[in-house]
Parts: sequence; structure tokens; C-alpha cells
Amino acid sequence: MRRLALSIASFSLAAIAAAGEKPGDRPRPEPQTKGPVFPVDVEMVNLTLSVRDKAGRLVTDLGPDDFLVYEDGQPQTIGLFAPAVEPGHDDALALDLGMLFDTSESMLKELRFAQEAASRFLESIPRARDLLTVFFDQDIRVSRFDSEHQQGLLARIFEAKSVGNTALYDAITVYVSRVADSAGRKILVLFTDGEDTTSSVSLQDLLALVRSSRVTIYPIAFTGSFALGSNRALSSRAFLQHLAELSGGQVFAPRTSKDLPGIYENILDELKAQYVIGFVPLNAKRDGKYRKIRVDVKREGMKVRTRQGYTAPRD
Repeated sequence: MRRLALSIASFSLAAIAAAGEKPGDRPRPEPQTKGPVFPVDVEMVNLTLSVRDKAGRLVTDLGPDDFLVYEDGQPQTIGLFAPAVEPGHDDALALDLGMLFDTSESMLKELRFAQEAASRFLESIPRARDLLTVFFDQDIRVSRFDSEHQQGLLARIFEAKSVGNTALYDAITVYVSRVADSAGRKILVLFTDGEDTTSSVSLQDLLALVRSSRVTIYPIAFTGSFALGSNRALSSRAFLQHLAELSGGQVFAPRTSKDLPGIYENILDELKAQYVIGFVPLNAKRDGKYRKIRVDVKREGMKVRTRQGYTAPRD
């Protein structure tokens, strides 16, 4: 596949209508000569994270002195601390929610299940500051909803038909580019079988973009149409698992409708228990290099889930 620069400037996002698109208006990334670059705040790097104890229970009573943040192994000084359980951090904790819904032909057998899953998700989630939806097959259709009109999505979900190839990598890229500059938490729930057949963005460039972004991804995997243990099933699940790990999220694979309430309860509980931590990097170089992040908790037995790093800005 062609290698692409995934800078925000490489997208003709002005062509995307705020209320939706026609298939012919699909925002395809344009090929460039450099690798992907994802802009971050020059002054502060923000991390959205969750903490669980040895028993897997979410931990919500931690303070800033309980955390240790490292960039490329070097300790950093925490300059922002915002726990979701406490009010007063509106900008840091504001929730921008994304929902990507796969309507490609490979989802034909799973479409009804995916529609039910998506509708139940909309009924379960709290009202977000912003809800950006991307319906995709070989075309990409983007819509934005405010907190008062999110239920209008239900009819659109159940009207969806399974047709065409799958531009999964392109759809994720378009979503991440749209939310790159906004403050707050960015949560993406992805309803798909995890297979891509027609994207312009390569897998390598997509993973580089996700690795550097502030989006936390929760894939809901519908791989029931793949033969159990087949290469298609294994590779699709591995890809979705990798997305979740890179971004600090978690992948779920519902087998029946009975699994859905537990999945959404898990996601919602995590959103309510998240922390946002910010630090100004001691390494002030604007070299465009990727920097690894590690967050530890001083309490014994705590497990932190957050993104693995970010790409520094480049002059």
C-alpha cells in the first residue's frame, strides 16, 4: 500500500459536511512523501488512564502523589491531575465520543447483531459533549451530533445495509484527524469485524497515527462470519487487540445479545473512573520523534492502562 503522511493538513476536511456526506464525497487521505505526524500540545501532554487493582476492580481514590510518569525512562513532573469522580475539571474531562460503524459486505451476517449492539450502546452512554459518527464500507460518511440529538442516530443505524468493500483504516484515520485538536477525553467505540480490504492508508501508517494520538479505542468485534481459527478471524482479532493496547482501550467480542449489557457497563464504569494526567515534557526538543510513556502507581499491585506514547511536535 502507499505510504502516507497523516498530518491533519493532508486531509481535505472542509469537504466533510457536518450533518453527513454523500458516498462520492468520501474524504480520502492524499499521498505524501513523509511519514505520519500527529500534532500534540507543545506545552503539555495529557494522558487518559484507568487503574485496576489485583482483583481487576477499578481504583478511584488515587491522588497526584500516587502516580509516577516517565517519558523515555525519564521521570516527569505532573502538572495536571483530573479524576473523573470529582467535579471541577470540565475541560480536561469533557467527553468527545466517536462511533465507527462498519456497513461493508463482510458484515452482512453480523449486521443485525451489530445494529442491536450500536443502538443499545447509544441508550447506555451518558450524553457526550460531542458525538462524531462514521459509517463506512468502501465509502465514508461522517456525521456530528450534539448532546441533545444523539438519539436521532437510531433510525440511521437500523437503515444501514451491508454493501461494498471495507475502508476500515481510512475511517479510523478520518475520525482521529477530526478530533486531534480538541481538549478533553476522546473515546472511540468501533463496531466492526476488523477486516480491511480497500483503504488508502497503510496498516503501518494507521498504527503510527493511533500510537501517537490521544484517542482511547474500544473495539466491539463481530467476527462470527469468519471460520473459527481461520487466518481471517485470527488476523482481524489481532488487529483490533493491537488498536486497543496502543490506545489504552480494551477489545470486546460479544457472542450473543446477552453479552452487550455487561460490555457497556464495563466501558461506562471505566469512563467514570478515569484520570487525566498532564505533564510538560522535560525534553523540549521539537524533533518529531516518538516518545514512550510509562505510568506507575506507588500502591502495590495496581495496573495502569493508558496510551503507550506520543509523537513530539516538529519545527
